[in-house]
Amino acid sequence: MTHAPQIKIPATYMRGGTSKGVFFRLQDLPEAARVPGEARDKLLLRVIGSPDPYQKQIDGMGGATSSTSKTVILAEPTVPDHDVDYLFGQVSIDKPFVDWSGNCGNLTAAVGAFAINSGFVAEDRIPENGTCTVRIWQANIKKTIVAHIPITNGEVQETGDFELDGVTFPAAEVQVEFMDPADGEGAMFPTGNLVDDLEVPGIGILKATMINAGIPTIFVNAEDIGYTGTELQDHINSDPQALARFETIRAHGAVKMGLIQNIEEAANRQHTPKVAFVAKPSDYVSSSGKHIGAGDVDVLVRALSMGKLHHAMMGTAAVAIATASAVPGTLVNLAAGGGDRTHVTFGHPSGTLRVGAEAKQVDGQWTATKAIMSRSARVLMEGWVRVPQ
Repeated sequence: MTHAPQIKIPATYMRGGTSKGVFFRLQDLPEAARVPGEARDKLLLRVIGSPDPYQKQIDGMGGATSSTSKTVILAEPTVPDHDVDYLFGQVSIDKPFVDWSGNCGNLTAAVGAFAINSGFVAEDRIPENGTCTVRIWQANIKKTIVAHIPITNGEVQETGDFELDGVTFPAAEVQVEFMDPADGEGAMFPTGNLVDDLEVPGIGILKATMINAGIPTIFVNAEDIGYTGTELQDHINSDPQALARFETIRAHGAVKMGLIQNIEEAANRQHTPKVAFVAKPSDYVSSSGKHIGAGDVDVLVRALSMGKLHHAMMGTAAVAIATASAVPGTLVNLAAGGGDRTHVTFGHPSGTLRVGAEAKQVDGQWTATKAIMSRSARVLMEGWVRVPQ
């Protein structure tokens, strides 16, 4: 009996922020996978090792968490004055689908370096030493992101002394600007309210801030659902009933935000919206054993991604946190002490993160002009990924 050999596809395995993913150039993919559709999704699922009922992704490149079950495709820019198109696919671990509904803010830090290394950025725009500004068109959400990539001796600098909570080793700092991060096709607050009464069967009526900035996110108060905001991963992820409650909140919030028509659709849209809970500052010990004092942060935030509490914070959710904190009256702003602010330092399970944001009212509607944060990125492996035909 004859067997078809595996196919080889040029790929790079990269860490960006607190995530990891497999990066491809569009032109390197098999022809059938160069366009959106079943062939592309099946390929990426097999690359990552999904769907896996064991939820380990042993037979693929995934790391069995939402932070490590990610794929990126870069292509020639389709929008003027940009260097590259960036398409992000969040691969489900145990189900046969790839969610294309949102961005990955963490991996965005790696997109700039990959774009430079892959020839998408013109050589005359890359300094011998200094910073290369990479203009990224985020094709999932149709937004501009600007990454500032350090360059040393004409090459991307990856090593450095910048430390990022949630990442074990230091690296070079990459500054990322999310331009006009609110949804360009709708209001930043889809319901028209800074705080809504969200009715959730089996839970009750929760105060919720539902914002579409960086990524659609539903914020609730920690104390309203029986938490303090100091919880670590195991506290939430080892409790199936808690995870089910969060998914119910997420589904009903998604309907209220207009992202889906009915709660059944939420099962096929796991990447967005995110659900998070906030609390006023309090002392806690991070997952690495680091003591975080109440005076070290403005607010505590815990967020779930793909049905599990995130070990740190999604980059796009950090944009949502910063933007919501800049709007007086939201739950995030109130937990941070209220008032006007242009930046926020929040506590997450792995430590702290400072994010800046600018928001303003235009014709009575809030809009965000920019959010900015520092991340880091590094190539872990490059060559070919092999996939059974």
